[in-house]
Amino acid sequence: MRVLITGATGLIGSKISRLCREKGIQVHYLSTSKEKLENKPDYKGFYWNPDENEIDSKAIEGVDAIINLVGASVAERWTPEQKEKILKSRTETANLLYTCLQENEHQVKNLVSASAIGIYPSSLEKLYTEEAQGVDDSFIGEVVVKWEEAVDNFTDLGIEVAKIRIGLVLAENGGMLQKLKEPVNFNVGSPLGNGKQWQSWIHIDDISGIFMFAVENKLTGVYNAVAPNPVTNKELVNEVASQLGKPVWLPNVPKVALKLVLGEMSHLVLSSQLVSSDKIEQEGYSFKYVNLSKALEDLI
Repeated sequence: MRVLITGATGLIGSKISRLCREKGIQVHYLSTSKEKLENKPDYKGFYWNPDENEIDSKAIEGVDAIINLVGASVAERWTPEQKEKILKSRTETANLLYTCLQENEHQVKNLVSASAIGIYPSSLEKLYTEEAQGVDDSFIGEVVVKWEEAVDNFTDLGIEVAKIRIGLVLAENGGMLQKLKEPVNFNVGSPLGNGKQWQSWIHIDDISGIFMFAVENKLTGVYNAVAPNPVTNKELVNEVASQLGKPVWLPNVPKVALKLVLGEMSHLVLSSQLVSSDKIEQEGYSFKYVNLSKALEDLI
């Protein structure tokens, strides 16, 4: 089997690439950096430049499935330029890949794409399954809708599509955990806003495991990628502090202060999504990390 991965050198992509190779699955990957292109029997890089509609069509040769992870970070201040970059890095890349498949012979049968639970409206009470119809009235909600629409277009080419709505990814290096650990390490960690907002988290091993599971089992449709036991922001901060052996003694950071410092991006830390993992579990995926304490124990 051979897969093509976009975003292969990122936090999740590098882990998935390693898993594929361990399982004997050959990896092709697309990169905007010619310096990052490798040429090994089981790991080959191909250049693309979505800004210029440029892509090496050899990337799709012999490929059975595509894992789509490309996308600019949402954790940088949302200036108009950054917003445009966040959106285009998800939609224009998908459109370029679509055109490449449309214009060249290929054997791709499945596309498994990243998405985000940020599509669900912020709520302290509602439990979201994949069938939920509402869309969050925010920039992130808008991005996810357009992202998923771009990915859905691949069905026109006879390709089965799975969309993996990713929660808060916890990883040893990088990602949200790094940002949580820094203030806690300096004894200035505290819950954000009222601390009651739900944070549907997932361990890096499980998010990469779900993508592999989706590819190997040819899943289609929407799947939430969150651990079975979400926590509140207050519980998350307290658990991180506990694992680091640090106190949490400061009062909550007020919403108004967060909006002042982060601007519109404060929505990322103040919104609340209580998300169900039932669907992927019913398909047969077994989580490695079900509880936050065990996940943090492994990572910290």
